[in-house]
Amino acid sequence: MKSKKEQVIEILKKNSDGLTIVEIANLLSISRNTVAVAIAELKGAEQIRIREIGKAKLIYWGEKK
Repeated sequence: MKSKKEQVIEILKKNSDGLTIVEIANLLSISRNTVAVAIAELKGAEQIRIREIGKAKLIYWGEKK
């Protein structure tokens, strides 16, 4: 079985337009906190990009361009 982090990575790779934490949580049927932890780890490893739009944050797979 895949870890939550692996599931988050998979979903981000499939959605090149970016997703919010809530959207990822809904797609994977897991809590927002669980997604936030995975996102924090991926951000620390510089594997994702985060773009702030108002209060929302869109998360993309891949390093900053």
